[in-house]
Amino acid sequence: MPHLVIDFSANLTDFPEAQILKDVNAALCKSPEIKDEADVKSRTNRIAHFEIGNQPANRGFVHAQLRLLAGRSPETKKDLAERIAVVLRKHTPHPAGMLVQLSVEILDMDRASYVKERL
Repeated sequence: MPHLVIDFSANLTDFPEAQILKDVNAALCKSPEIKDEADVKSRTNRIAHFEIGNQPANRGFVHAQLRLLAGRSPETKKDLAERIAVVLRKHTPHPAGMLVQLSVEILDMDRASYVKERL
């Protein structure tokens, strides 16, 4: 915990995955909610097959999900979502003539059923 998954449409051909992961981890680790930087696990998924509405030409998306153990305040969740959004706004390509939608979602994970170990 936390787990960050960033999905993006494959038509964003210049999406700088490595830079975004580096910068988003740095932004999240600056939050007082993150006690151990090694707990932040981030990854990207290039989505090859997708539809956006019923006129998908020249449309793309980036969607981030941050999964946290339940119990964070709404203010904390808002802060973490904005930290992610700032990085995505900075680095997400938006080619001329393309509508790119950006979204960030914070999801609670059930503490009682979550298992984590360091091996």
